[in-house]
Amino acid sequence: MGRITDTVKVLLIINVIVFVGALGIGGYASDQLFALWYPENKNFQIWQVITHMFMHGNGTHIFFNMFVLYMFGSHLENSIGQKKFLFLYFSAGLGAAGLQLLFHYIQFKPALEAHLQSGIPLSSILEMLDEATINRVYYSYKSVPVNVTESLIDSYAIPMVGASGAIAGVIAAFAVLYPNLPLYLMFIPIPIKAKYLVAGYFVLDLFGGITGQSIYGATNIAHWAHIGGAVIGFITMWYWKKNSFNQNRWN
Repeated sequence: MGRITDTVKVLLIINVIVFVGALGIGGYASDQLFALWYPENKNFQIWQVITHMFMHGNGTHIFFNMFVLYMFGSHLENSIGQKKFLFLYFSAGLGAAGLQLLFHYIQFKPALEAHLQSGIPLSSILEMLDEATINRVYYSYKSVPVNVTESLIDSYAIPMVGASGAIAGVIAAFAVLYPNLPLYLMFIPIPIKAKYLVAGYFVLDLFGGITGQSIYGATNIAHWAHIGGAVIGFITMWYWKKNSFNQNRWN
């Protein structure tokens, strides 16, 4: 994709430094401070809506996110400029966080109500949630279906980390800007136009978000965050492209 831009280089460096630093601090300790928690969780802090974008769960997570940022980010920044690129990147990240938190809210409230209606005291529920947050373990009640308890835990006790939402916005914006540019996927020697590749990516995440099943293998993927980031990236770039005074720039 050409020479890496300074902005993308800085984002790559910050992400790597934060990842290594988080390993040094320790999993829960770093997540407690910088991952994005459900707002009713005791660990939630307002700065986490930004800091979670630089946190990653493991080496595979950060590798693929940074690889995609490297492949698409510089090309996009060269086309729209540094300020617009940064605006799009962080707007997509915030949109991703917003949609994922909304999904968690929709999960959490009915699940909490189901536990309360079954006669479980609120203090006991909160104790269970705190245990799940700190030690990553929880117990279920016979009076409540296991899947309802899992929804409660998933929403409250599992934080959101990663630049995936922001990068989904970058990919979507790239497809709007260069819809017919042929791209190659690893292990698939057939070029795919950017618009079809991103549409397929969006459909897979939509399927994962609705069904809770992922073809990627991992079960803890924040599909709604990907969708939120992609939607913000698409709308933002579509607006800029449509209202650009220099129409030749977008050819």
